[in-house]
Amino acid sequence: MTVQNSWKVVERTDAQLDPAEGIAFVSDPGFGGIDVFIGKVRDLNQGRAVLGISYDLFVPLVLNEFERMIAEVQAEFGPRVKLYVAHAKGRLAVGEVAVVVAAGTPHRDEAFRACRQLIEAVKHRSPIWKQEHYVDGDSVWSEGCSLCHPASEESQPGDHHGHEHHGHTHR
Repeated sequence: MTVQNSWKVVERTDAQLDPAEGIAFVSDPGFGGIDVFIGKVRDLNQGRAVLGISYDLFVPLVLNEFERMIAEVQAEFGPRVKLYVAHAKGRLAVGEVAVVVAAGTPHRDEAFRACRQLIEAVKHRSPIWKQEHYVDGDSVWSEGCSLCHPASEESQPGDHHGHEHHGHTHR
């Protein structure tokens, strides 16, 4: 059985992420387990009131990385797993969905583990930069993604270093 997987970036000016799409994609008559991770924008981070987040990324590079991450999970769990990743690009308000990861497998344990492995890879390895916008008018780019080389906090998006994709702040 050859299973197709799905990965995409959704430009926020065009559409919102829909977790139901991920669930539908990983559903299969032979699968008894589906696990879904939905990451949303929180209203508070490290004591600061958050208005929203902007995600900056180069779509072809991100899609290549998503494909690589999915291939790694597929290699570990075998052909009886379907995987889905969708990430927002652009500005999101508090409460909006930033990322959806779904895994469908014959059994629940595999679904939980595959989904967890995939979201952790997306979180720690995606070349996606996050700028938080605060109620006080300030905006700050998050630090350090592991795909990127360590750099000072003064780095900006596009430098390909010094900014973490999601950090621990919104998932």
